[in-house]
Amino acid sequence: MVKAARRASQVINRASNDIEHLKITTKQHNDFVTEVDRAAETAIIDVLREAYPEYGILAEESGRAAGSDAESEYQWIIDPLDGTTNFLHGFPQYAVSIALAHKGQLNQALVYDTLRNEMFTASKGGGAFLNERRIRVTKCLGLDDALLGTGFPFRNFEHLNAYMATFKDLTQRSQGIRRTGSAALDLAYVASGRLDGFWEFGLMPWDMAAGCLLITEAGGLVGDLSGGDDYLKTNNLVAGTPKVFAQLLQVIDSHRPPVPQA
Repeated sequence: MVKAARRASQVINRASNDIEHLKITTKQHNDFVTEVDRAAETAIIDVLREAYPEYGILAEESGRAAGSDAESEYQWIIDPLDGTTNFLHGFPQYAVSIALAHKGQLNQALVYDTLRNEMFTASKGGGAFLNERRIRVTKCLGLDDALLGTGFPFRNFEHLNAYMATFKDLTQRSQGIRRTGSAALDLAYVASGRLDGFWEFGLMPWDMAAGCLLITEAGGLVGDLSGGDDYLKTNNLVAGTPKVFAQLLQVIDSHRPPVPQA
């Protein structure tokens, strides 16, 4: 994973010096892909395939890669450039994200900030690390003392009203909210104690898989909007220190639209 991430970082850092000449494709509203995303993803897959040819792959740009994916108990979950919009604007907040799942359970994780050379890694049951130094979530006990991260809806605006109501409430209850544009890094920051909590609606598995394992191995909690473990399927995520996590869920639940009755 480390070798793959560093290979991708070479592609990304080279291209960062010539952004104005990149070919950009719009996947959907406010959702972009560049030749850098594709080249970085190819670099990652080539390294991982060479080492583990039998493992399945779920990657942002290529989807489920061809091969033995359907039969494999193991699956790589890859975002070659989380924060593409930031990258395109020269905003220095983006990362490579790679996770490995075994029978659907997250087992290994890596988030690599290519600009700052910060490598966040975790193994299930083995703890979380930043450049080989052990990291832990903060001891924050409540929203009053919390610095939170989030991601604004930018593709699907179906739940925008609920999100804005939640944002307004949490703005008044917390010490502050940051929106940097890279969920993978935001989650790594929760794991390393730079943020105390995080929430976002509409994430994809490759946006959050690695970051979620980082947080749980650093002593934090992650869940869907009900606090359950279906976040990779529902695409909605809440994360934080144990106390902040519980309070975030309460606030979010108070603003969720009612479920239609049968």
